[in-house]
Amino acid sequence: MLQYLIILLDDTSTSFCHYDNNNVKSRLISIEDLKAGIFYAMKENLMIQFVYPNFELPQEYKDVINTIDHSVIVSSLCEDSALKDNADVVVMHDWTAIERMRFDTDISYVLRTTKSDLFDRYRFLMPVIGKVSRLNVIITDVECFKDDDFEIYKNVLSYLSVEIEKLYVEGKSPQLNLLTDRMMLDKMNNCNAGWENITLAPDGKFYVCPAFYHAQQADGSETSLSEVCEKGFSVGDLKSGLDIKNPQLYRLDHAKLCRNCDAYQCKRCIWLNRKTTCEVNTPSHEQCVVAHLERNASRLLLNNIRKHGSFLPEKEEIKEIDYLDPFEIREQW
Repeated sequence: MLQYLIILLDDTSTSFCHYDNNNVKSRLISIEDLKAGIFYAMKENLMIQFVYPNFELPQEYKDVINTIDHSVIVSSLCEDSALKDNADVVVMHDWTAIERMRFDTDISYVLRTTKSDLFDRYRFLMPVIGKVSRLNVIITDVECFKDDDFEIYKNVLSYLSVEIEKLYVEGKSPQLNLLTDRMMLDKMNNCNAGWENITLAPDGKFYVCPAFYHAQQADGSETSLSEVCEKGFSVGDLKSGLDIKNPQLYRLDHAKLCRNCDAYQCKRCIWLNRKTTCEVNTPSHEQCVVAHLERNASRLLLNNIRKHGSFLPEKEEIKEIDYLDPFEIREQW
C-alpha cells in the first residue's frame, strides 16, 4: 500500500541511494506538475519527500512546496543554506564532505561511497558517528563485490562494531545503518519502492524509484536481455494515473528469498534487483552476502553490548547462521 510520494524537483536533484545521477543540465519540474503532484499526494493520503537540486529554487516553487507538510532531502553542496540547515536528510557524495560539514544532531546524514573508498577510509566514520544522531552509509557499487571484498568488508564492520560498542558503553546511542539497524528491528525494513513509495519525476511521469528515471530509458532498440534490465521505465503519469505492471512483484510476500530472510536491515533494492537479476523481486548474490555480513556483525555487536548490562531486553537474540546467501538454503524453505 502506497505511503510516500518522492518528488524529484529537478533533473539534477541529488541522489540519495545506490543509483547515480550524472545529469548536469537543469530541468525543473513544471509548476503545474508540482501542484498536480501535491494534489495527487493529498488525494491518496501520501506523505511527500522533496528531493532538491543544489541551486536555490525560485520563490514561486518555495511557496507551492510550503503548502503541504513534507520531508526535505538535499545534498551537502546545496547552495540554499537555510534549506540545508533545516533539512531532514543531507547527502554527502564524497569523503571530503565529512571534513567540510557542520553536523547537526537533528538531521540524518547519508554518505554515498564506493566500496574501495570505504575500505580505505572507514576509520574516518567514527568521528561523524559520534556527532550525529544517524548516519546511513550507502555503498554505490554493491554489485561489484568479489570474494576478497567480502572478507575486507567483514573486517571493516568488525572495526566499526568495536568502536560503536564503546559509544554505547559511554551511554550514547549512535545509529549507523550498517550495524545498528538490525539490532533494533524485528521485521523487514526494506525500501519497498513500487509498493510503499513511488517517484514523480520532472517529466511529469511516475517511476518505481528515482533510479528508474535517471537510467537510460528503454525504447525498444535493446538487443539483449542484460541491456533491457539496465534500462529504466515509467509506471504512469499525472494525467492517466499509476500503471504498475504486476504490482504484486514489488511486495515482500512475492519475493521468495527475501520473505524468509532475517537480514531485516537490508533495503532489498528494487533497482539493483532489476539491474543484476532482471527480476524486481530477486536480489543478487552480492546484495545478499553484503546484507548478511552486516546482519552477523550486528548480532555480535548486540551480544557484546549486552555484556555491559541490560540492552534492548525486549529484543530476542539474533540467531547464529552458517550461510551468507539465502539461495544456498532455499530447499529448507
